[in-house]
Amino acid sequence: MSHSPLLNLPGPPRELMDDIEAAIADAAAFVADFDPQLTVIFAPDHYNGFFLNLMPAFCIGTAAQGIGDYGTHLGALDVPADIARECAEAVLGCGVDVSVSASMDVDHAVSQPLERLFGNAGACPVIPVFVNAVAAPLGPIHRARALGAAVGEFLAGLDQRVLVVGSGGLSHDPPIPTLETAPPVTRDRILHGTAMSAEQRQARQEAVIAAARDFASGANNLAPLNPQFDELFLSIVDSGSLDDLNDWSNTFITESGGGSAHEIRTWAAAFGALATQGRYRISQRYYRPAPELIAGFAIRAAQPTEVIR
Repeated sequence: MSHSPLLNLPGPPRELMDDIEAAIADAAAFVADFDPQLTVIFAPDHYNGFFLNLMPAFCIGTAAQGIGDYGTHLGALDVPADIARECAEAVLGCGVDVSVSASMDVDHAVSQPLERLFGNAGACPVIPVFVNAVAAPLGPIHRARALGAAVGEFLAGLDQRVLVVGSGGLSHDPPIPTLETAPPVTRDRILHGTAMSAEQRQARQEAVIAAARDFASGANNLAPLNPQFDELFLSIVDSGSLDDLNDWSNTFITESGGGSAHEIRTWAAAFGALATQGRYRISQRYYRPAPELIAGFAIRAAQPTEVIR
């Protein structure tokens, strides 16, 4: 499912919010019916927990806490450390390089889906898996799928009902700072992780609201949403033709979907994990280009057609 700070902020029209909230409620009902004993969530970060002084491609948290940005969960998550550590060892054993964090800070990309699906970010044991989708250089998207497949192989050996979540927008190009473009204070934050003051967080929140308002009215120079790109990607994951992503270069993703379209890596990882169980079927489809959220917003619910043991 997609995430957006603007789901928790004033500004988006009521009709849009009602439509998206109804789709999220359907996804939450799917989760409640499945009643998972463990959740694994693949998610990016927006320079809140991972910074340019040391940026891994992938990282598994053996303990984690939400930072509370945009009104999301603040505090510890229920991470089963032993299982998370075993998962990391299994992924490394599959030849996928992954870092481990014993104190992972996660932002709304992790907390928002957990809150919307469970009602409480701490309601289910969770293993957070960070996937870099913001900070260049980025590896090829097929490595994210390989990460997911390695995680899926490990999860198949657990005698538990496991929910796998991919958290990311499709086409979108929000104003993300870079070392080359950021003012000194912001540059110091994205480089060293310097803590933001309450005033700075409020200013960033107001800037996000303003950017969304301007984007929806066509008053800024952000790359437009690309429903054709989004639908192409969704058709690939819907059909299970994940090999088709192997030819998607980073340049193609950026030029077609915008700088933050690389968050589709989280979906590639999640579906890569699911595909280790064989063919799967999609039980919920939702997509809407939502300029008021600066995102192509999508939700998919899927499950194996036949569980492999």
